[in-house]
Amino acid sequence: MNMTPLLSVAAVLSALNIGLLATLLVVWGRNYRRFGTPLTLGFVAFAGVLAVENVVAIGFFISSGMLYAADPAAQTTVVAMRALQFVALGFLTSVTLR
Repeated sequence: MNMTPLLSVAAVLSALNIGLLATLLVVWGRNYRRFGTPLTLGFVAFAGVLAVENVVAIGFFISSGMLYAADPAAQTTVVAMRALQFVALGFLTSVTLR
């Protein structure tokens, strides 16, 4: 099934989220190897789990678009949630890289 334009936007946002999470994983992974604190390990786990969630979401957008196809409001909500996640990860990445 072809993705709708809104689900395509959601997939792109998920891919951008994965990029930000990869950046965070590199920084936090490096910090964990250096300092070995439970907090940095928690950050690594958080970023890893959220990255997996975004990969799975892209898979659903591509293969199961019909789950959202009947309801444009659901598609809009999915895009809004992916956008909010992108904004949150953007702030977190910005602060982490300083």
